[in-house]
Amino acid sequence: MIEATHLYKHFGALTAVRDVSLRAADGRITGLLGPNGAGKSTTLRMLYTVLRPDAGDALIDGHSAVQAPLEAARRLGVLAHGAGIYPNLTARENILYFGALHGLARAAARARAAELVGLLEMEEFADRRAKGFSQGERLKTALARALVHRPRNLVLDEPTNGLDVMAVRALRRLLGSLREAGHCVLLSSHVMQEVSALCDDVVVIAHGIVLASGTPAAIRTRTGTGSLEEAFVALIAGTGGI
Repeated sequence: MIEATHLYKHFGALTAVRDVSLRAADGRITGLLGPNGAGKSTTLRMLYTVLRPDAGDALIDGHSAVQAPLEAARRLGVLAHGAGIYPNLTARENILYFGALHGLARAAARARAAELVGLLEMEEFADRRAKGFSQGERLKTALARALVHRPRNLVLDEPTNGLDVMAVRALRRLLGSLREAGHCVLLSSHVMQEVSALCDDVVVIAHGIVLASGTPAAIRTRTGTGSLEEAFVALIAGTGGI
């Protein structure tokens, strides 16, 4: 489980995140929804310990991202926005390298890499150098790296950005299987269809603050709208954003 309480982050005079609290439960997919520049990526970076909050904290399975960042990070798999992969390594070697970083023994890392290659349907390119990979191939490789140590919690920042329809469908199937296995999945997006198709719970953020959270049905009821897109527009309009 991922829980954030009263997160703040300033960059000079700019307050990127102000008093953000959210909860992403096990066995559910939680969407962090907001327009570009809303503070989604900054919030996620604080959750996965790359940025230290100016105030507030986050707990990853009960471990503080501020007080015990290494313990918190061990329980996370992270797919960062625009995450690069090592171009001179093959996809399999990228996975094995991250397995080593997470302390997996060589045999265990090889077995896990083979498992992920099959799970993510990477057989055709697993042993090619990553230089020249398509966006979908890069994403699958980065996602396999994030999953190599079997984390209970997965954080994805704009995971379908640049993917074609078939790659998006494959990602949806994978995330659905992780949810069924009891994992906590938290993803950010500004694509309404993606959130509607994937997410059990939604947190709407704009201007660095949480505007609403709950199931899509609860948010539609709160705003008196017939779709998540209409609810989102109504919430953002209330902040003067539209």
